[in-house]
Amino acid sequence: METSLRTTQHPLIRQLADRIESIWQRHLDLSPYQIPADLGFVEGALEGERLVIENRCYQTPQFRKLHLELAQVGNTLDILHCVMFPNPGYSLPIFGADIVAGKAGIGAAIVDLSPVNADRSLPQAYQSRIAELDIHEFSQPRELPPWGDIFSDYCLFVRPVDASEEAAFLHRVEEFLSIHCQIAIQTQPLTSQSQIDNILAGQKHYCDRQQQNDKTRRVLEKSFGTEWTDRYMTTMLFDYATA
Repeated sequence: METSLRTTQHPLIRQLADRIESIWQRHLDLSPYQIPADLGFVEGALEGERLVIENRCYQTPQFRKLHLELAQVGNTLDILHCVMFPNPGYSLPIFGADIVAGKAGIGAAIVDLSPVNADRSLPQAYQSRIAELDIHEFSQPRELPPWGDIFSDYCLFVRPVDASEEAAFLHRVEEFLSIHCQIAIQTQPLTSQSQIDNILAGQKHYCDRQQQNDKTRRVLEKSFGTEWTDRYMTTMLFDYATA
């Protein structure tokens, strides 16, 4: 389903948002996720430009929350942010993808399946499937931030420089997401409370690290203030289950 915001964003963001939702609908049994009433669609201003944030969320038996956020700052900045938070009863990594596009094109594009189990490694089923994928070399890889210890060895973080690299990034996201959904629906829930506790701790660690993203925090604080930003980052962007 098309949204008004994505139709005005960078084409790669529009394509990726459509593909993500299409893959979710194809593989998963989606049901609505209750978003706080004032956070589904948010408007503000950043340095004189209109800032718009649009959130869409779902849930499934395997996933506590599937979150797709689109944001736009005037005609200068387009953002896509997607995270799939597994139900802590399932030993699954956290899928995440982000695109940041400015007037000069895509500045950053990242996708990963971030492990949250005790040894911080992807389950063997994921490693086997990813090993079968074609390798595409990107001309401008990006360096992970200091808090990036949450990401896997398979994390792709690049600045696509042309249409072919944009298409290659889009394809890799589709591959990761399809693999993730296919493995998730075949995964049996955990029965050991100690294993569930380890997953809960891993997911909390992931969210704590993501909340250290100063770039995101600065943009939101300039527009909405510190208190609102803290609430948005801890209840909308990177909330975590406690039991």
